[in-house]
Parts: sequence; structure tokens; C-alpha cells
Amino acid sequence: MKEPVSSVKPAIHSFVDRFFGDAGLGDDDDMFATGYVNSMFALQLVQFVEGEFGVTVDSDDLDLDNFRTVSAIAEFVERKQAASSVAG
Repeated sequence: MKEPVSSVKPAIHSFVDRFFGDAGLGDDDDMFATGYVNSMFALQLVQFVEGEFGVTVDSDDLDLDNFRTVSAIAEFVERKQAASSVAG
């Protein structure tokens, strides 16, 4: 199911805020530069994106730039959803 674009960033924030708490992560803050991110979080983030937004994260998509910020994740999700709607 395609998630409305307007709800992508809030959903991502809701997920990452569970890990970053009161850090006040902004849309364009680099999560990986904070030092809070570990490999377990990265895996959970990929699983969240796939489950929440109904997209498949392929091995070619596992580029840090796709997951570095809330904005980057939202743009990635929107690209994947657009590609799947064209293909489907």
C-alpha cells in the first residue's frame, strides 16, 4: 500500500525518535554522524522502511546516502513507491 507523501516524514520521525529520544533529530540531520547508530539500528531501519511503506530495499539500495537523514529516507521511499506504481 502506498503511503501518502505527507505522512512519510512523520512516520520516519516516529520510528527514529524511539532510538534518538530527546536528541531532537531534524529532517536533515545525519543520523550516522551522531554516533548513536549501530548495525542493529541500521537493520531495524531497513526493516521499518520495508514494512511501513511497502517497498523492497534491494542490495543496490543499501547506500548510506539513502538512509542518512529523515529527508533522504523519505525521498528514497517516494522514489521506490513511484517506481513500483509505474511497474505495477
